[in-house]
Amino acid sequence: MTNKDHTICLTFDFDAICLWLGSFGAETPSMCSRGEFAVPGLKRVLKVLEDRDIPCTFFCPGHSAHLYPDLVKEIVDKGHEIGHHGWSHRNPTKLSLEEERRDFELGFEAIDYAAGVRPTGCRTAAWDFSPNTLDLMKEFDLDYSSTFMASDFYPYYLRDGDEFPANEPFVFGTPIDIVELPPSWGLDDFPPFEYVWGMNQGPNTPSQVRELWQGEFDYMIENCPGGMYVLTCHPQFIGRGSRIKMLEELIDYMEGEGRTFSTLGDLAAKFRRENPLDEWVEKNPYLTGAKARPPESWAGLDG
Repeated sequence: MTNKDHTICLTFDFDAICLWLGSFGAETPSMCSRGEFAVPGLKRVLKVLEDRDIPCTFFCPGHSAHLYPDLVKEIVDKGHEIGHHGWSHRNPTKLSLEEERRDFELGFEAIDYAAGVRPTGCRTAAWDFSPNTLDLMKEFDLDYSSTFMASDFYPYYLRDGDEFPANEPFVFGTPIDIVELPPSWGLDDFPPFEYVWGMNQGPNTPSQVRELWQGEFDYMIENCPGGMYVLTCHPQFIGRGSRIKMLEELIDYMEGEGRTFSTLGDLAAKFRRENPLDEWVEKNPYLTGAKARPPESWAGLDG
């Protein structure tokens, strides 16, 4: 690949029932059954990918891996990457340090139980980090995240130690050797497709969603040489009939010369090889805070 080639990363969160338990506090079998549609949805997604020989990354909560081990093993057997997605799909900002550490541990244990693999990257529930999440990523030796959104079409390195007090300047932390492969709420199938009473209006038509997703892709192709495109879908949402058909058509549209489909793990490793941390820091002053004024220069209300 040249530095002008584009990389397409299709990612799927196999959240299943724990999405409704962990994020929405489901207490009824009917609400939990919405997550069970992840099973037929996953089978449709895997067929689309197999027909086109496309490798993808599936982020799998431990709860789903324990509930559907044969399906998670099938994902791996078909050549796809499994990423860490916690155990219970609870927002990490709601967990204590020990609760979050246990959530990490159970996630790894369940994926090993189901498929015998060890993830190298993670995507947190609700795309959020607690004050402890980054330390836990380092503790569990993870190489990349797909959670932060400071860029759209280019990977970057995360920072450790950011401070953001309410009435004082933002303080940039120190860049560290964990690669971020940024997702986007605009490239996620949950907001436009799923109805949640009192929260999420959905559903939009597949043609409306394709217009948005394809528009972002076209912009990358035209304006971002060497860029990457990260799409986030959930089998229980994208797997519905008209939506999976739209995804098929979009994938066929994306294929072309100079465009490569990749797992996030492979892309993170490639980015790290081609962009050593020290060199990347020098070239990216805004993402590293090098262009920011030091906090002590702020006079505040008394200045």
